Amino acid sequence: MTSPPAQSTTSPRQILLATLTIVAGAALAYHNTFSVPFLFDDNSSISGNPSIRGLITAWSPPVEGGHTVSGRPFLNFTLALNYAAHGTAVWGYHLLNLLIHVAAGCTLFGIVRRTLCRLPAGGQRGARARHLQEDATWLALAAALLWTLHPLQTQAVTYIIQRAESLVSLLYLLTLWGFIRSVEPGASKGWSVLAWVACLLGMATKEVMVTAPVVVALYDRIFVAGSWRELWARRKGFHLSLALTWLLLAWLVMSTAGRGGTAGFGGGMSPWDYALTQVGAIVHYLRLTLWPSPLVFDYGKDLVAGWGDVWWQALVLFPLGLASLWAAGRGRAAGWLGVFFFAALAPSSSFVPVVTQTMSEHRVYLALAAVVTLMVVGLYAVLGRKSFVGFAILAIGLAAATMRRNHDYRTELAIWEDTVVKRPANVRALAALGSIHQEAGRLDEARVLLQEAVRLAPQSVEARNNLGNAWMKAGRWTEAMTCFEDALRLKPDEPYALNNLGNALLQLGRGTEAIARFEAALRVKPDFPEPRFNLANTLAQAGRTAEALTHYDFYLRMKPDDIEARSNYAATLQMTRRFGDAVTQLEFAVKLRPADAELQNNLGAALAQAGRPADALRHFEEALRLRPDFVQARENLERAKKSSGR
Repeated sequence: MTSPPAQSTTSPRQILLATLTIVAGAALAYHNTFSVPFLFDDNSSISGNPSIRGLITAWSPPVEGGHTVSGRPFLNFTLALNYAAHGTAVWGYHLLNLLIHVAAGCTLFGIVRRTLCRLPAGGQRGARARHLQEDATWLALAAALLWTLHPLQTQAVTYIIQRAESLVSLLYLLTLWGFIRSVEPGASKGWSVLAWVACLLGMATKEVMVTAPVVVALYDRIFVAGSWRELWARRKGFHLSLALTWLLLAWLVMSTAGRGGTAGFGGGMSPWDYALTQVGAIVHYLRLTLWPSPLVFDYGKDLVAGWGDVWWQALVLFPLGLASLWAAGRGRAAGWLGVFFFAALAPSSSFVPVVTQTMSEHRVYLALAAVVTLMVVGLYAVLGRKSFVGFAILAIGLAAATMRRNHDYRTELAIWEDTVVKRPANVRALAALGSIHQEAGRLDEARVLLQEAVRLAPQSVEARNNLGNAWMKAGRWTEAMTCFEDALRLKPDEPYALNNLGNALLQLGRGTEAIARFEAALRVKPDFPEPRFNLANTLAQAGRTAEALTHYDFYLRMKPDDIEARSNYAATLQMTRRFGDAVTQLEFAVKLRPADAELQNNLGAALAQAGRPADALRHFEEALRLRPDFVQARENLERAKKSSGR
């Protein structure tokens, strides 16, 4: 068994100062992120996610469609907390992301500090260990601060939905922190409980947590027990309890059926090709830890062709991996850091394909802690306390680089333009930028980008679908239909292309065919709101009111704040003479938008039809107050006055 941790001479005031330094540094580096809008997957996982509108329903996130929150109920619950506090105002989501990041940095500080105090002070390396123990607080501060301020962390903090990465990393670190505290002399049982709860919640946050029980056990073997035999004799119950949390993760992974085909072995991407790509990706991440430029929001879905594309990266990576295992087997602290690095990356950067992105910077968020800590301790071993000057200068430089990188996130247009400049052959980035130009009415720019995306990737369903949207925006229905039909030839069950083709058919007066496309989209993706709404409207126009009402009701459970849907639902209810139900829908809509004269008039009309002319008067009068030249409201008001005897 290894020696107990050395008694620290650090005062509580020094620990408080170190903590405040981490908090202040992070606040400075991320002060310009609070107005960054929802980006990319934020829209489906936050603004388009009905499950976060209740703190209970949040524990059952959507499983269809491969959303970031699928199979991750604790992540979804934190989003629900934000929604309960301030709806979809982005500042609150950014604030909680920053708090999670700061908490992770402070936890890393505690882990590094207490681990340095555990290094054995005897033997040939005893003098070096004693120096590390004496400066443990300031070395831990250097490691935690550099990790917190590193611009490579921006994607996991500034891109809201990548809270998945920062939150699971916090829980991973808390699991390790709880264990470290639990084995200190006189420690409370509460630390073991903290470690287990953090591990369980981590399993409910993201699959990265799968390696935590192994990493904690290896930490125990190297820094605490000294041997596997001693570990098993003293703490087998604790480690088995951590391993039991794998059952929750296994159940959550199976419940999502490969995250809607976006991850796992059923997504059409070869595990071998993906693994080869990760050889280059991990070396690229290592380079970014040392020189974080250029940083890229989206790397796309590119795969390497074979070993010839990554031979030199393999010559770097495999010796590092083997050296880490060898050093860990010998009980070396550096070996544990190496294993930690690879273990943190393994769930997303090994052989299990993540189809949506073959590389992504947020994946190195937790693993970066090992690299930074090793660098800090290594430089200190060479330069001694002179290294602290270098760490201070480096921290200032990293904070400036992080603020500059966060500036790229200021708008959707800015971040996708930055991505296209850095990755001009990224089809998804071209398609996303084209869609932004399209929504802004810059149709020529949109078509140029989207046609280039189709040229680069003629087999891309997404590119053809987005080009079809651009043609549809310009009123070119025939060209739009051609794009959607081409997309569906490539992937017959693509719900977005089916929905868009239905919209194009509607514009050409082919309502029956449009209904068939909307229904097909919903068979593939029942929780897809747009075709549900389109189908309800089309059925209502076709006189199939009973079916339309069913779809309106289903849609409004997903999008309860959609005023247009409530108005259309109310109109359809009025067609079936369900005037009381129509009044209920319009009252809800008016609460959402009381200054809308049209809604006030419609509610008044529904109340009059329901036999409540006196109540209707108030809404007609309000409609006229809001819009004095509203002729229909004035006529309705006169009729209501006669009906009520006024």
